[in-house]
Amino acid sequence: MTSGLQRLMEMAAKTDRLGITVTRLGLIVVLLWIGGLKAFRYEADGIVPFVANSPLMSFWYGDPGHYKAHKNPEGALVPANRAWHETNRTYLFAYGLGSVIVLYGLMLCLHPWLPQVAAAGSFLVVVMSFVTLSFLITTPECWVPALGDAQHGFPYLSGAGRLVVKDAIMMGAALVTMADSAKAYLRSHGHATTLKA
Repeated sequence: MTSGLQRLMEMAAKTDRLGITVTRLGLIVVLLWIGGLKAFRYEADGIVPFVANSPLMSFWYGDPGHYKAHKNPEGALVPANRAWHETNRTYLFAYGLGSVIVLYGLMLCLHPWLPQVAAAGSFLVVVMSFVTLSFLITTPECWVPALGDAQHGFPYLSGAGRLVVKDAIMMGAALVTMADSAKAYLRSHGHATTLKA
């Protein structure tokens, strides 16, 4: 039994390179997909509470304090709300943010050829994830509202909060890919002796 377990653990231990590759591909897919979706208005509408309540980003909007009156449910088309979002610069901001996120994904794609660029891209994803996690503090919509149920507020994450907290995994994944790309760069420049096994 012990020898069988040992063999299983030895097999599992050999999947580390595969794990890093899958982690990098996962980050690339998420960044390109989610970044690309920022070009569509329903996705831009969905991030409004996060941006409007963030002290780091709310200045991009024309009228961040009145977003609640102009929410568009996913799949719904309310022309008056869309018009408000146009003047609020909701879509303009989303285009810019989406472009940045796609750029990060493309930087990670360069790992085989320019690992230093991929390492920088991974670092930027770490920073982006940290900013996203800050929404748990700044965005009231991250917590279940007090509408009569006893379970509301902290620690009861709403749908928006559950979406945000997953960036803890993105941050960890980006740290793994950053380290791997940095090691690849050092190996390619003759600094392998500085790396620990």
